[in-house]
Amino acid sequence: MRSIGYLWGMRFTMDTVSSLNFVRAYSASEVVVGERVVRSSLIVTANALILDWPPCSVAELNEDHLIPVFALGAEVVLLGTGARQTFPAPRILAAAARAGVGLEVMDTPAACRTYNVLLQEERRVAAALMIGKV
Repeated sequence: MRSIGYLWGMRFTMDTVSSLNFVRAYSASEVVVGERVVRSSLIVTANALILDWPPCSVAELNEDHLIPVFALGAEVVLLGTGARQTFPAPRILAAAARAGVGLEVMDTPAACRTYNVLLQEERRVAAALMIGKV
């Protein structure tokens, strides 16, 4: 994998299966999934892209926001919390545990990188990425 700088984030160039939703680039205000530029919080899996996911920050996140994430059947969900890793309230972590889903909390750049690695490994992964309002 070769990468070049892209604002505070990265732009990726990699050999991938074009039909899968790989994160190609990210910055503080957008994520590029395939050829699509997304400027709002989103949920992405290998074959699904849910746009306009409501929370823009961990402070806004509630259990109801996790319902569409858990419905995708991922074994692990990467929660990208923006420029910095911010852990959600214990009730959010408990909701993931009740659903039997691994929830990994990290900053959005790390979540994008980890998502791509797990996707290449053919894991059932979802990334719930928070993009703050600019």
